[in-house]
Amino acid sequence: MLIIAGHIEVRPERRDALVEEFTDLVRRAREVPGCLDVAITADSVEPTRINNFERWESAQHLEDWRAVAHAPDIGEEMVSVDVNLYDASGQRPPF
Repeated sequence: MLIIAGHIEVRPERRDALVEEFTDLVRRAREVPGCLDVAITADSVEPTRINNFERWESAQHLEDWRAVAHAPDIGEEMVSVDVNLYDASGQRPPF
């Protein structure tokens, strides 16, 4: 399993509109084979922060998705990015 997690910093007056731009992408991603979860959300505390979380069954599933995703280009809107890809070897309940 692969996990992509982190956050993007943007100008506070643009955050909610930028999150909205990803609504269609999130809906489509959740329907493709190999997608276990995707969420791109406004942070509940920091007005400049967009949280990104994804879980994929495999690298191939992620690559297949990226080939057809057509994500919105918000590159110039990003003040900073702290998003990373993690390999997960297993899972269990956290509590």
